[in-house]
Amino acid sequence: MDIIQAIRDAGVVGAGGAGFPTHVKLAVDAARVIVNGAECEPLLRVDQLAMEHQAEKMVRGLLYAMEAAHAPEGVIATKKHYHEAVDTLRRAIAGKPNLHLHLMESYYPSGDEKNVIFEITGQVVPTGKLPIDLGCVVINAGTALNIADAVDGVPVTEKAVTIAGDVPEPLTVTVPIGVSMRDVLRLSGFAGDERDYALLVGGPCMGNLAENWDEPVTKTTGGLIPLRRNHQQITRRLLTVEQQAKLARAICCQCNRCTQICPRNAMGLPVEPHKAMRAISTGHADLLGNAAGVLACSSCGLCTNFGCEMGLTPSIIMTMLKGELAKAGVKPVPETGIVPEPWIALKEVPVKRLIARMNLTDFDRDAPLSSKTVKPASVTLPLRQHVGKPAEPVVKVGDMVARGQLIAAIPDQSLGAALHASIGGTVSAVTANAITIIANEAGGH
Repeated sequence: MDIIQAIRDAGVVGAGGAGFPTHVKLAVDAARVIVNGAECEPLLRVDQLAMEHQAEKMVRGLLYAMEAAHAPEGVIATKKHYHEAVDTLRRAIAGKPNLHLHLMESYYPSGDEKNVIFEITGQVVPTGKLPIDLGCVVINAGTALNIADAVDGVPVTEKAVTIAGDVPEPLTVTVPIGVSMRDVLRLSGFAGDERDYALLVGGPCMGNLAENWDEPVTKTTGGLIPLRRNHQQITRRLLTVEQQAKLARAICCQCNRCTQICPRNAMGLPVEPHKAMRAISTGHADLLGNAAGVLACSSCGLCTNFGCEMGLTPSIIMTMLKGELAKAGVKPVPETGIVPEPWIALKEVPVKRLIARMNLTDFDRDAPLSSKTVKPASVTLPLRQHVGKPAEPVVKVGDMVARGQLIAAIPDQSLGAALHASIGGTVSAVTANAITIIANEAGGH
């Protein structure tokens, strides 16, 4: 079987958030394939529960990925304290000498791709370079499951999502791609709305505020976290650039704690958020220092959520500057002679301490796997749920489609991912951005 073709046909992309097409990522010659199950973001439980309940399938997906990438070694990286998942994974890899577990402490951001590679190999991926430059391919735990499905001829039509935050019943559910986030939230008993709450899509550290709760769940949605509008994680995100600059001018004392706590800086990369704060507070771009350091930032948010004791937002400023540099055509220059700090482990921030600093301790609850799901009257499937060009529709309004049927294909000679119907029904709209399907009487399944 052509595993790469099966993955391509199934529309598999990175399920952890980036959405890079997996058939492209695996079309290499690698020394090892790493399944990243460290689950970077606090409160989310998707990867932990996938490893605990679907370890055999995940290992099968890893083995297929290794075969596709010609990799002799496979590693599953996860956290030591995921005891049930670790026990299940150990049983799943028993008798497979080319597979092993790498157990990590519970620090943030242990699930960052560069952190995972550094822990396993002792090497740092330079800015602008890829893991394959160090012989590694890294895939998300959910991606490994989707690879196993793809080889079985099952395309990506569902997504596992943790519902956490200020909800009555935190849980982790599997829902059809294209259902509205509002409908998924209701599975937790949440009855609030936009007047009193804001919705973080993703995790509390790197997630984005939803502009419209009726937007659909996609292949990369991992978490839905409603918080009251006066919560610090919301108010910080609502600050304008002008307001952040004004606060920086008034408060930033250049203490350097944001840089001292930066995990990328500790790895030896030139990330210095205090210089970004200095530049924006004075209005002098030449004080930014090495622009490559901005491009090396992972936007993990640790400098904002843990480092700055003045309530400033260096990570948001860094992310904004990254966007401006990209628009200006500034490219990262890969570092050479990278020397991680010898005391790097002493800078690892325990997740529990981070959660407390972020005022999220009340929401740090189990979000167990649930059989609850959404049976939608309709779904809206964005044509771009991945890195690359949007998928091109192969259906038209009025067409009847079955669940799992191809509805949009990869453009010729382009980076992209195929899209499949997540329910059975009738195509009601095809736009430049999305395809809408109205469910049939059987509920779309």
